[in-house]
Parts: sequence; structure tokens; C-alpha cells
Amino acid sequence: MTLPTPKLTLVFQYSIVRAVNGPESMIKNPKILPKVDRLSAFFDTFELKASLEPTRANDRQARLFVIGEPGGRAEKIILCLRGDTIPEPPASVTATVDFEGVHNPLLNALPDQVLVEINDIPTLRDTTAAFLAEALESRCGRSAALNRLCEVMVLLILRTAIDRGATGPGLLAGLSHPSLHRTLVAMHDAPTRAWNIEDLAAEAGMSRSHFMALFRDVVGTTPQAYLTGWRLVIGRRKLSKGATVKTVARQVGFGSAAAFSRAYFRKFGDWPSLGRQVSMRATEHGS
Repeated sequence: MTLPTPKLTLVFQYSIVRAVNGPESMIKNPKILPKVDRLSAFFDTFELKASLEPTRANDRQARLFVIGEPGGRAEKIILCLRGDTIPEPPASVTATVDFEGVHNPLLNALPDQVLVEINDIPTLRDTTAAFLAEALESRCGRSAALNRLCEVMVLLILRTAIDRGATGPGLLAGLSHPSLHRTLVAMHDAPTRAWNIEDLAAEAGMSRSHFMALFRDVVGTTPQAYLTGWRLVIGRRKLSKGATVKTVARQVGFGSAAAFSRAYFRKFGDWPSLGRQVSMRATEHGS
């Protein structure tokens, strides 16, 4: 005598599979993708330095203001990227921050000022307390400690800025987007890969047409234009360290030195060979 149990079991299993994998599951049970790091590429590419030296009137470097009661805990931090703002109340400590803002696309995407209340961010609060202690005391290794602590502070401020999002198109809006940030991170992490639109759309989990339209609306440019810009920024950094044009072109994903040079000129208004010559002269002068 055949029992009905196996048949019922098969029907039940099929129902589960259909419920999980059917079209309706695209909304009810979305695939949970692993998190990606939206900031590491910028810290890997650009060097951050902090200094407590007073800034000059024409100094374009960013400044970090730590605000709080004299002798007490810090309450807020203002990262002032552009302008000559003096905060009220006056800052307990002011640091000059050099994160290569002229060429760093992330800093260029941020508003002129980013204000963060630190009491709700324990990691930032504790790091700022350590930064203040180093800034107000002349101890051995002070400069190195300030650089490291300031790097962590800037990283945490940038996290906050990304979480807040942006009011207009740009890189910050793209990094804040729940899907597009995956494509941006993929380009940042693997700029030499021969990306095509289908690959980039797949990173965001979108169709080609939807991805193209959304990327332009959110980031303000096309995916290929953004990728080319990122490659050129990396190339400029490598040239500043003395690498040859031919080597850099290959390292940042261009098919030839000529193609790299033409794209470089369109973006920066000068030729990469000139940038390398300036870098080499500066190195020789420094030695």
C-alpha cells in the first residue's frame, strides 16, 4: 500500500521553493548582499595629514574645529572644507587638515562645512578626547599621534556625511544610494578592470537601462565618464610620485600612453609629462 506522505512532502517543498524563488519574492524576500567599504579607496589613494600650525590667510587647506567648553569635553566638530569661517563659540582646538582636497573627489563632493554632534557617536567622542589630549600636551610622538587620530576623526565624519546623503546629484549622493554605491565601490576598488555597462549594472542589481538613467540622475554623469575621471585622478597621484606616463597609463587601465595623455589633458588642462617633470624637479630640489 502506497502512503501519500511522499507526494504531499514534494508538493509542500515545491510550494516553499516557489514562494522563495518566484517573481513575487523579488519584493517580499530581497537578497541580502554583503556590505561594501565605501571609504577605503579614498584613504588608500590620498594621504591625510593634520597640523596644529596656524593657517595663513590664503591657505586653501581644510580645517577641523573641535568645539567645547574650555577644559571640558568636546561637543561638536566642524570640518570646514572651503571658506574662512570662525565658529561660535571659538574652537578648543583648530587643526589644518590636508587630505589632498584639490584632487580628492570625495572632499570636492562634500558641502563647504560638515558639522557633527559627537555625543551620540561614542567612537568619535573618544577619538576626539584623545586628539585633544595630544593637541594640548607636548609629548613625544605628538605629530604622528595627531595624524593618526585626525585620520580616524575625518573617516568618522565622512561616514556621517554619507549617512546623511546629499540634496543634489554627485558622488556623495551616489555613495549614499542603497544600490548605486556598490557600482562606485567596484570602480574605486578595481579601476583597471575593463568594465562594461552590463557589468556595472549587475553590481547595482539593475537592468542596463534603469542603471544608466539612475546613475546619471544621482551621480550627475555617466558611469564611463566617472570611471575615466577616477582613473585619471589615480594617474595624477602616480605621476606626482615620479612614475612614467607609459607605466601610469597601463596601471590605471588605459590602452596606451597616447589615450591616457589625451584624456588627462581634457580633464586637467595640461599634459601628464609636464606634471611628472614638475614632480621630478620638486624631488630633486628637496634632495
